[in-house]
Amino acid sequence: MSQLSQQSCEACSIDAPHVTQEQIDEFKTAIPDWDTVERDGIAQLERVFTFRNFKQALEFTNQVGEIAEEAGHHPALLTEWGKVTVTWWSHAIKGLHKNDFILAARTDELAS
Repeated sequence: MSQLSQQSCEACSIDAPHVTQEQIDEFKTAIPDWDTVERDGIAQLERVFTFRNFKQALEFTNQVGEIAEEAGHHPALLTEWGKVTVTWWSHAIKGLHKNDFILAARTDELAS
């Protein structure tokens, strides 16, 4: 269980600060399998998880949905046969917030 995953998410309003590059580098040590991608000028965290079949992928998708609901913070989820792509970013600030890294760490724990 990572230290990052145990941290609490905070309410993220439109004026919340984006994470700095220094913070990204620090947080990424806890979630090394996640990529930082940019879509339409918005930084996001993304990882592809693989499974033996669609049923396992769907079960994982639902588990990620549960932690998202608990936190009130929702990722993009693409569920396909044998894989799930999870993308976290903070919609309110159109970029990355510490919450995204916390929930990426929690997502990793679901997969392990």
